Amino acid sequence: MSEVQQLSPMGWKKRTILFLTSQSITLFGSTLVQMVIVWYVTLQTSSGAWVAAFTVCSYLPQFLISFVGGVWADRTDRKKLIIGADLVIAGATLIMILLMPTFTAEPALLTALLGMSVVRSLGAGVQMPAVNAVIPQLVPEDQLMRYNGISATMQSVVQFAAPAAAGLILTISTLRMTLLIDILTAALGIGLLACVLIPPHASSQNESSVLADMKIGINYAFSHRLVGRLLIIYGLFIFLSVPAGFLAQLLVSRVFGDTYWYLTAMELVGFAGMAAGGMLMSIWGGFKSRVKTLLIGLAIFGALAIGMGGATSFILYLGLMLFYGVALTMVQTAVTTLIQEEAEAAMQGRVFGLLGSMYAGFLPFGMIVFGPLADILPLQWIMIGSGAALILIAAAAAKSGLKT
Repeated sequence: MSEVQQLSPMGWKKRTILFLTSQSITLFGSTLVQMVIVWYVTLQTSSGAWVAAFTVCSYLPQFLISFVGGVWADRTDRKKLIIGADLVIAGATLIMILLMPTFTAEPALLTALLGMSVVRSLGAGVQMPAVNAVIPQLVPEDQLMRYNGISATMQSVVQFAAPAAAGLILTISTLRMTLLIDILTAALGIGLLACVLIPPHASSQNESSVLADMKIGINYAFSHRLVGRLLIIYGLFIFLSVPAGFLAQLLVSRVFGDTYWYLTAMELVGFAGMAAGGMLMSIWGGFKSRVKTLLIGLAIFGALAIGMGGATSFILYLGLMLFYGVALTMVQTAVTTLIQEEAEAAMQGRVFGLLGSMYAGFLPFGMIVFGPLADILPLQWIMIGSGAALILIAAAAAKSGLKT
């Protein structure tokens, strides 16, 4: 790719690893804070309404801003945009730290935390399209799958470590001191990113408005022979992964027992599977056909969801959950790589903005649909049905000739 060719043949690997490391560090701080806030609200209020409010504030702003963030990623320097978003997120956290001693009533503190969550969600929505669009500027096209796999592995390790760190820190320290860690990780991540040389990308700077650029991006994505279908498949994938993935704790508590050991084991095995999936993709690189990698991963994911829904042994369930995590990473890595390879460089920010909106929109929508449904129908049936639907989607996509 032209942008990568501007870097020395030996230098792109170091720059890429440094870039991914910087993003993993900031992700660790963000995940840590998110976990701590949810746990704090849960323990302090025991209120489903407050927990639901924080969940909405964590996803809805990101859903609303992701596409706008994608437009900015196509019009401006992506490195500066990532750093700017990190600074805004860290700034919101710092303001919260400074204001916390002034709150004397619990509702006031919770309301302020809600406001901080909104700002942090907006920052993430601006940041993520730019991060995904930067990787093709650093990595040669034939290495994209491998390095997306490395990125997935690093993210899985962070998601594995952050909850444990959050529990430990919150046990021995205060909420205010825990928030300070996010400032430190942001400073370290920004410092590392500032050292990364990122070549300029094909910018879409013009006289049109952001709204006009958004319209151009939507028209481009859904008129493209592959990109539009990828976005739709990804949205359905996220929606149908809710029963077996995001309602897994509910299934374990209902079927195998409501014990911390079972819930902890399920979480650890799931993250281990995702990390293993990232390592697999970084070493193997997937099939020569990216679409084949995606569709096989999607079918395996669905089959494992069916198996998990029918499992009566907790050990068997954990084994299926492990491979479920592998298949999850396989699908997400394939989708990311396909978009990086197929979308024009000047459009990648907007396409990844749409991808972020798909995730931030279809995930809560799936929770709204499948959460209440699980109180009416057995969750196992819902998991089996969603898994079967994913297999049908993969078969339909293959039959229709989904290809690059």
